[in-house]
Amino acid sequence: MEHRHVSAGSFFVGARQPLVLEAYLATCVGIALVDETHGIGGMAHFLLPQPVSLGGAFQPEKYASTGLPLFLKALCETGARPERLKATIAGGALVGPVGALDISLNIGGRTADIAQALLQQEGIALARVDTGGMSGTRLSLDMRTLSCSVAASDPVFEEAPAPVPLPETAEIDQGLERLLPIPQVALKIMQLADAQQEVDLRILTGEIRKDQVLSARTLQLANSVMFASRNRIDSLEHALMYLGVNLLMRYVVTAAVDGFFDQPSRGYSLCKGGLFHHAVGTAVVAEKLAHLTGRANPALAYTAGLLHDIGKVALDQLLSRAAPQFYRRLSEDQALDFTQAEREVFGLDHAEIGLRLAQRWSLPDSLAESIRHHHVPERALQQPALAHIVFLANFLMSCFRAGLQLGKLNAALLAPRLAAIGLACGQLEQVVDLIPMQVFDTSPEKALQA
Repeated sequence: MEHRHVSAGSFFVGARQPLVLEAYLATCVGIALVDETHGIGGMAHFLLPQPVSLGGAFQPEKYASTGLPLFLKALCETGARPERLKATIAGGALVGPVGALDISLNIGGRTADIAQALLQQEGIALARVDTGGMSGTRLSLDMRTLSCSVAASDPVFEEAPAPVPLPETAEIDQGLERLLPIPQVALKIMQLADAQQEVDLRILTGEIRKDQVLSARTLQLANSVMFASRNRIDSLEHALMYLGVNLLMRYVVTAAVDGFFDQPSRGYSLCKGGLFHHAVGTAVVAEKLAHLTGRANPALAYTAGLLHDIGKVALDQLLSRAAPQFYRRLSEDQALDFTQAEREVFGLDHAEIGLRLAQRWSLPDSLAESIRHHHVPERALQQPALAHIVFLANFLMSCFRAGLQLGKLNAALLAPRLAAIGLACGQLEQVVDLIPMQVFDTSPEKALQA
């Protein structure tokens, strides 16, 4: 059976066929609609309740208020009858604890409310509503049988796991040793972004060309992103002309980091390439937040977002071994912070080991600091705004692009952390609306188009 991911801001409609539709949901809302009598079904994935910016007029599918009518129209045009349709709604998890003054944080709840109201207005029966809470879900629709299911997106272990002893220091060091240093040209680009220096284009292309593997990977990445173009990028000079210096630098850094996330285990990743996709998405969102707030250099914010979880790469093999214990610990104690659980299982967390990697690779201090404190950005002293931007980008990816990697939302200090970069909770919906839709696609390469 083929499995197809229905990403945020999209829907799929069709007749019975050997296909399983899936949507991984946290704050987003997914809806499956089936007409068993006529053999028609489909799934839609909504990001926000309704348009909140001028950009919304060009992407109506990502809002419940404008996308659901389009979804219903497509179903009817395929042969479904509204009076025969049955709906299953899932997702809509809370961004954080909602109090009387924090109703703006209940984005998913308002998306679900609008969706239900529109369905009831059309006389469509609600077979199941599974919304709210603080955790992610997976909505599945078997297009062959038109049966629908809702399950937890994180792995569930029925039996109590056997305790796994804390790893020895030598074992953690071996995980660090397995990761080769970042290529020198990528490190130079990071240093240029940190210092906000002008780039000599001839020197840049000359340095990239010295690393044949990185040059080839950069061109491969550029061509996969520009796959719709008739003009194949066949040289670094062509890439520079076609993409511009800022995009080329972004691709070089991304290509350099890509190999680190190519892990064979299923530790932190909940899907193939989950860690890398989350990293690229966080990088793109961090860059957009830097532009929006003016509090950090966008190129530096992109790189900081790309590297924020690099410590997970070193711990991934260890987590693969201890996964049952780790997952069970997180599910049993809802108040347990993600990094606290890591320290219980490993003796340290991914931010700590990420700092050790940053120091081994001689990354700029600003990047090392944002890696170390992306979960507690108020501890950053050198560039606190950068750490806050990476925190928010990581948080938004966890809220609105679920199913990539194991994670746990923690919005306890969201309001002051937003305020640290000049934002308020009431603006959160507008911030989400600015995230490029390519970030929610299943391909990391498409996220780079943003």
